[in-house]
Amino acid sequence: MPDRSQHLIGLLLGAEEDWPQAFEALLRRVGPVESAGTTHEFGTERLTIEPFDLNDPVRVGLVIDRLAYWYYHPREWLKKAALMNGTYLLNSPFTFQAMEKHSAYCAMLRLGLKIPRTVLVPYKNPVDNVRWAYTSAKYNKTFDLDAIADDLGYPMYMKPFDGGGWRGVSRIDNREDLHTAYDESGEMLMHLQATVEYEKFARALSIGAETMVMDFRPDEPMHNRYAVSHDFLSPSAGHQAVAISRIVNAFFGWEFNSCEMLVAGDSVHPIDYANACPDVAITSLHYYFPWAIGALVKWSVFSLATGRRTKVDLHTERYFAIADDESLDYDAKIEAYLKLADEHFETARYHEWVAQNLPNFDEQLVEWVKSADFDRILTETVKATYPAHEQDKFQAHFRGLTGLWVIDQSR
Repeated sequence: MPDRSQHLIGLLLGAEEDWPQAFEALLRRVGPVESAGTTHEFGTERLTIEPFDLNDPVRVGLVIDRLAYWYYHPREWLKKAALMNGTYLLNSPFTFQAMEKHSAYCAMLRLGLKIPRTVLVPYKNPVDNVRWAYTSAKYNKTFDLDAIADDLGYPMYMKPFDGGGWRGVSRIDNREDLHTAYDESGEMLMHLQATVEYEKFARALSIGAETMVMDFRPDEPMHNRYAVSHDFLSPSAGHQAVAISRIVNAFFGWEFNSCEMLVAGDSVHPIDYANACPDVAITSLHYYFPWAIGALVKWSVFSLATGRRTKVDLHTERYFAIADDESLDYDAKIEAYLKLADEHFETARYHEWVAQNLPNFDEQLVEWVKSADFDRILTETVKATYPAHEQDKFQAHFRGLTGLWVIDQSR
């Protein structure tokens, strides 16, 4: 008789219902997995927030976290679970501050990626600290905001150093825009970032060893931002977009993250590549939603069945050694970084394992998207998202896009 191993996946959630229901339903369809003489069984549990002893055992073997980037109590529980119990985490809670954009910019600049020039400026309004007045009067240097902007060049963008959901982001076309945005920033700490004349705005969603690069239109309403557009980048730019996303994730120990890039020809400029809670809503991803949930299920199952371990140590010196190698040009460095990233994600092993142990997964995924259960999730999400008079329109809109995905899988 084969050995049996039971695995529990914890979902640490905020206000989402669509993708968690989808994840749970698809995982049930996967059922037990036979691998290397062991039968692996998988279940899920929605995690609750409660007092915990630092010595408490942890029942779940893997956690998909969508909450701890802003809620400190579960963040500290995740750190305890990783350090003391060996719980596998898709995103490292130890590098959350890097997901506040600034650290990520610095790290990727250190690797020589084409990050637009960025300047951090002091707070417009005093921070809420009794020591502010003395420190500011003695040590804060006066500065010329207009001179900084003139040096960067218009247009540019002002955005919070910690980012998140396009909060506080402003396009700056002139000095009036500059001062209006800065005055409104209040106690937010802001970056000024030069822009790039670009042809395409690409957004890559990476889940484990898989990446989907999508044609993103930030000025459109949320339901229409992701265009169903294949081959919208040149082969070189497409390869760079995938590589940069994986390199960022491997560098920081993230496995569920999105990366935004401005693309001009074959030149790819990352502008936002640190997202502790990347968008996986059915009402925004639509056509790409089945892929995202499928990738999330496969990566979770693979990680648990193969005994993958969270790496707390980042070993950034390996990347910096490549960055400092003067014999390598930009493309060669990207390939060397990507080799480290593929090593981190066990990319080849992952694809081989999925092909061998989940041979019918793609068919199961298509059948699930065609099912009444999937349509129920879609219907409930539309009803929860849109006013009653718009629900029929959006129901048809999203059914059409997910139906197109089903058709495309049979080609």
